[in-house]
Amino acid sequence: MLDGTGAPPYRADVAITGDRVAAVGRLDGVESASVIAANGRFVAPGFIDCHAHGDAAVFDPAVQLASLRQGVTTFVLGQDGLSFAPGSAGTVAYAERYFAAVNGPLTAGVRSGDGLSVAELLQGYDRAVALNTAYLIPHGTIRYDVMGPSSDAPARDELTRLLAHVERGLEDGAVGLSSGLEYLPGRYASAAELAALCAPLAGLPYVTHMRAYGERAGVGMSEVVDIAQRSGTAVHISHLHGPADVLLPLVDEALTGGVDLTFDSYPYLRGNTILAMVVLPPEVPGAEPDRALEMLSSGELDAWWPELAPTWPRLTISHAPGLEWAEGLGMVEAAERAGLAPHEFCRRLLIETRLEAGCVTARPDEGPEGEESVRRVLRHPSQTGGSDGIYVGGHPHPRGFGAFARFLGRHVRELGDWTWGQAAVHLSSHPARRFGLTDRGLLRRGFAADVVVIDPATVTDLATYETPRTPARGVDDVLVSGVPVLANGALTGETPGRALRPHQDPLGP
Repeated sequence: MLDGTGAPPYRADVAITGDRVAAVGRLDGVESASVIAANGRFVAPGFIDCHAHGDAAVFDPAVQLASLRQGVTTFVLGQDGLSFAPGSAGTVAYAERYFAAVNGPLTAGVRSGDGLSVAELLQGYDRAVALNTAYLIPHGTIRYDVMGPSSDAPARDELTRLLAHVERGLEDGAVGLSSGLEYLPGRYASAAELAALCAPLAGLPYVTHMRAYGERAGVGMSEVVDIAQRSGTAVHISHLHGPADVLLPLVDEALTGGVDLTFDSYPYLRGNTILAMVVLPPEVPGAEPDRALEMLSSGELDAWWPELAPTWPRLTISHAPGLEWAEGLGMVEAAERAGLAPHEFCRRLLIETRLEAGCVTARPDEGPEGEESVRRVLRHPSQTGGSDGIYVGGHPHPRGFGAFARFLGRHVRELGDWTWGQAAVHLSSHPARRFGLTDRGLLRRGFAADVVVIDPATVTDLATYETPRTPARGVDDVLVSGVPVLANGALTGETPGRALRPHQDPLGP
């Protein structure tokens, strides 16, 4: 058993009564109506995906299967400052349109014609899917709800309304506040604005897609530290990967300075995002799609396209509604098939999809140096696992279908970056503590019975950049709240997943 404390594997039985762990130890002679024989396999607390874009996709059985086959039992949603709640009907429509290539459309069963609160969204998830869900209040969504696409700093009354959104969202059960400072309208926020909105968090984290990554990560980290010091809040940085020699000294400096900081990372060298974010200059108002499309259709951007010549070979099209034939093709190859130059095809793609296109992006340091950077980052004690899984499109990044299995198969069994005990900490107990889910992350009496059974000899990711939707292998049995949701590698059809609130009593009902 891997109990989540970091201890090495040891032999033990786990007894479950209702949705709770009733006992852990040598339970010889104890009888049960149902038994899972885990001989030769590890029993572990369910994994928590600290960064998943399953806000709509979690309702898809294929996504539930892909996650459970990796041992993931909880998604943390509301990432990058943009999701479906809270806000008016117009705000929900904006978030759905602007982030269509990331989150996809919200299911009709949750949608409300009058807008959506955090409580209503959580109610839509609760016991409707096989996975648990936790939700971050998305800063960009509430900013749009209060200020529309404005780039101005909030006036006093606007800041009051933004704070009211945060306070109400926390009352409704959110596990923190997220920001996306390279997306719109989050890009317009100052550190002072964000620090003010962190004030009500009371120990829950400010989760941020920083303003700058890679070689410019110092800019993003400086702002994170500023926000933490102004507000006194804990911070969690999204998808922090490399270069390690730039990032890790910044992380350690913040920790030494007293900042309560964690981060998530995934074990791949490529990213996945909105195509428009990658290829359009910052002055194009992506928060106003009609104006952006007008600029694309005219000659206003003609002087910009030559700047992107080094970028085209690094892009693979992941989502292209109406142009599905291009999904999975590199931008250069797709352009050749269309008989166009790359910038001409990209412009066509953006116009015909109304900015909904998505892409997988290769990093300049792809290769041994980048791989070593990823390994150094995930070995840091402040790291937690996050897939950054995007499930939209015919050819998404494989990380949503394989990240956690890759952590185990490659980085534990093959490379030894973690021990098995450390893996349970990085993927279960550490994330549970970060998001205030005090009854998760450990196999201990009274804790929620989210339990995965892992074959350490075979667990591995099978999803690749060529076949990204292939489920992993090596996890065939999973329980959520004591209910089998995966048995012999197949969904059982049960939907016991709970919408989790923070600071839950591990001894509660």
